[in-house]
Order: sequence, then structure tokens, then C-alpha cells
Amino acid sequence: MLRPRLDSETMHSPHVLNDEPNGLWSDQHDPLQPHLLYIGGEDHHLRIPAMCALRDHGFRITAVGSGDPAPFVHAGIRYRGFKFDRFVNPRADLASIKSLAKILVEEQPDLAQSFDTKPSIYLPLAARSAPGVLAVRTINGRAFLYSSRSPLALTLRPVYRALHKLAARTTAATVFEISDDRAFFERHGIAGKMPVLIRGAGVDVEGFDRALISGPSPAQLREELGLGDAEIVMTVTRMTRQKGIPALLEAAARVHEVRPNVRFLLVGPRESEGPLAISQAEIDRHAPYVKAIGSRSDIPALLRLADVFAFPTEYREGVPRVLLEAALAGAPIVTTTMPGCAEVIRDGWNGFLAPPGAPPVLAAKILYLLENREKGRAMADRAGRHVRQEFSLATVVADHAALYRTLIDRARH
Repeated sequence: MLRPRLDSETMHSPHVLNDEPNGLWSDQHDPLQPHLLYIGGEDHHLRIPAMCALRDHGFRITAVGSGDPAPFVHAGIRYRGFKFDRFVNPRADLASIKSLAKILVEEQPDLAQSFDTKPSIYLPLAARSAPGVLAVRTINGRAFLYSSRSPLALTLRPVYRALHKLAARTTAATVFEISDDRAFFERHGIAGKMPVLIRGAGVDVEGFDRALISGPSPAQLREELGLGDAEIVMTVTRMTRQKGIPALLEAAARVHEVRPNVRFLLVGPRESEGPLAISQAEIDRHAPYVKAIGSRSDIPALLRLADVFAFPTEYREGVPRVLLEAALAGAPIVTTTMPGCAEVIRDGWNGFLAPPGAPPVLAAKILYLLENREKGRAMADRAGRHVRQEFSLATVVADHAALYRTLIDRARH
């Protein structure tokens, strides 16, 4: 059930709270403005536009994440730090569940929604310590365990299903980004009481358009990055094997043999990606036609540089945000047949799909788009219209807000 606030002070401005209770909510709870705890990982700042939109729908928002608090402060969103280990570490996982349970008890939100693989297991388990909180887990892909065929991944799959079966007992609703994941959870009896399909996290179309206008020009970026007049094939992702970077590097070598003026631009982190990261030596073997520039904050402007956007993922993720952004930037897209990508791209209509881990096919699709610019532009136009109609932030946020209100009404009665 919904509970009144017990705090005695009134919130006047945004605060970064780290691991301390805030003491900032008013003692008079407004039932028309429920408190929502929004829980994610180090890239949680990418959901700030969604949090701001949810405020406009009448929710009080507190973000809980493991990343930099500065973007949340800038957006006027209350923030609490929450650390967890992205890799296999049972002892750290138990500590993270206890830490999140402490936050739930201190904050006493009306609802809490988790994103990313581990938080969406942590939250329902932690919610057992805060029995009035409506816990909503988000399944945005099945991640490493169902992307890899390694002995470790195969061993941990039954553990993953068992944890989600346990988590389902204290989950008020489960949001799936793609129908493939929903079908998997239902097939294994771990979907919980209220499975809901909301396609992707949404993309802030207006914000993206503003960033395109205000960002550096293509000419400035070409000069900064030393690209000259080269044709650009770009990817934006973590530099890991599961994201298909080895396949992209092999495809780059094939494309280079046919069109030596093409440059492949790799945008995204590498050093932070642990044992699955691509080594710098692997990238250097493909110099000078492959250039890795690390993480960037000017992604919209960079995407406008791309003659082709290649997303070679082999990862079981939800709807990839970067595919939505590439479509908005007008870049012709080649990606893989992974379920999340196929939610956005229809092969031959608004982009191309290639089997994961198939460099010859990937290279052939890239070459086709470089050699058939008119057809590529037509596909890119369709992709942009499709994203604006089906994956806009406004649509996704409205669907989430309606779900929250339904859950709250049920709890009240």
C-alpha cells in the first residue's frame, strides 16, 4: 500500500545524496504525485530525459545509479549513489542487494523501477525488506549469459532463471522491451504477475534534434579527427567481443580492399570493459583505416558524419538506443538479426540486417550502401520516420506512466 512520508523537512532544491537518507520530502504525502525511484547503472544519465518527462506526468523522481551524479544535479533530479559489480561476483551482489534494500527503506518510494541486468534482479529481492514498495523490473535484454556460449555463461543460465523466478514473487510488474524476451520469460515461468511490453527506452527526438543543431559541424569534426574527405563507416558501442567488434574489424579489412578511402570510426569505451574488451593491439592491426576515439559526449553530431552506421552486435540486448539515434541522424544502417535490432530495422526497407558474426555479409551490406547512395538515403529516411512514430520518448513515457497509475490504483484498493 502507499504510505505517508515520515520526513520533516521540505525539498527546496535538487540534492546529491550518495548513500544517506534525504530527509527532504514534505511530511504531507500528495497521493497525486507519487514518489518514483529510478534505478540503473553507470549509463543511467541517458535516462534523464525520461525522468524529466515523468515529472511532467506528475511523479516525484529520485535517481539511483552507479555513475557520475553531475548530470542529475544539472537536470534538477535527486540522486543517490548505488555501486554494484557488472561482472560475476556473488559476494558483491549480496552486498548490493543489502545496499539497495537500505535505500528502499530510507526512501519509502511508492514505486521503484530498475533497468539493466543486475539491478532488475536486485530490486525485487531488495523489495522484500520494504513490503509496501511496488517493484517494477525492466528486462532490456538477456545480456552476457545468453549472448555467450562460454562454459561460464552456460553454467550460470539456470542460476539466472532461478533468481528471476524468485524475483518474480515480489515484482508488481515486469516491463519487456522486446517480444522475444517476454516469450522467453513466459516459457520458463518467470514473467511474474503482470508482464508488459513497452518497446525500448525511447529516444528524446526533440532533444536529439537540438543537439544536432548545437553540436560541432561535420567539417569541424573531420578536421579534429583527421578524417579529411574519407567516407565514414561508424559504430557507437562498448568495444567488446559481444558487441561484434572482431567481426566489424574483419569486415573493415574487406571493405578497405575495395574502397581504400573508407575510414571506420569506433566510438565508445574500451578500457572499462574487463576481460571481454577488444585489445588496442587488435585495433592497431587495422590502422590506418580503423580509428578508435573512445567515449564522446557529442554523439548526435558524430552520427551525422556517418555515410553508413554499422552496429554488429551479437549481444542479447533490448532495443539499442544508438540504432534509434542513428536513424534520427539520417545514417543508413547495417546491423545484425539480434532480436532487439530487428525491432527497429526491417531488412531491405529501412536498413540492412546481417547474421551476427558474419564479416563477409556485413562487409557486403556496407559496400552496397556506400555504392548505392540514393537507395541508402531512402532507407535512412524510412528509418527516421519509423523511429519518430514508434520509439519516441513521449510514447514510451506515456506507456510507463499509465502502468504506474494502474499499479497504484490496484494497491490503493
